[in-house]
Amino acid sequence: MAAGIKHGETERHARLKRLAFLWAQAQGYSACAMEVSLPNCRYRADVTAYRLAPKQVGSIAIFECKQALCDLRRDNCQSEAARQRLETISQRRQTLEQRLRAHYPNLRNGDSLFPEFDLPDFTAVGHRGYARLLRELRVLQNRLYDCTKFDKLLRYRCANLYFLVLPEELFRDSEIPVDWGALVEDDGTLKLVRKPIWHETRTEYHIRLLHRIAVAGTRVINRKFEITFDDIVAWSRDRPVRSRRGEDG
Repeated sequence: MAAGIKHGETERHARLKRLAFLWAQAQGYSACAMEVSLPNCRYRADVTAYRLAPKQVGSIAIFECKQALCDLRRDNCQSEAARQRLETISQRRQTLEQRLRAHYPNLRNGDSLFPEFDLPDFTAVGHRGYARLLRELRVLQNRLYDCTKFDKLLRYRCANLYFLVLPEELFRDSEIPVDWGALVEDDGTLKLVRKPIWHETRTEYHIRLLHRIAVAGTRVINRKFEITFDDIVAWSRDRPVRSRRGEDG
């Protein structure tokens, strides 16, 4: 398996990651790694890169590669807008349930031993508007909790710059996340079609992420030379580290 390529990953996605890796280094990001676990959240970035700046802390860039429109839309839910919409739908549901309860006072679902505590089964009415509200409510809840990766990466300040990498036929400006840049595949290379917005991050976060990049790079080298965890443990056991005092004495 090639370095940085996940098991089960498609060739197209792997090609986009490789192009992002090359593009980042060409832009001066000398420390790069694939599949880096980000310190501030539970996500992994397809490509993470660090560029040193004179007398400054440097800059971090994250690259997310998307090979299909459904894959892009799955991660591109803006949580604040979705949360506001969810609140609106919830209020409409409560209002409609109050009206249905008034029109169907004997409506019960029979899930309690005591009839006075039975919850009304509004779905039994067959109200189309109520069924539509429930469907939209489920969709919003799923998107809010499972499909907000791009939004959370910004909110958690995981990098200074964020790039979406995608094939040319997939690019639609309206589909690009807010504040993200867009790199489009063009004849075997990448073309910057939308510039990202700079986001500030803390100095200590740069250090933590640099460590994660180094860990990811070490993991790739270990795979290349077929070094396993058991090899490391055995090496440590057979060659214990001596203290400085022991070496001097």
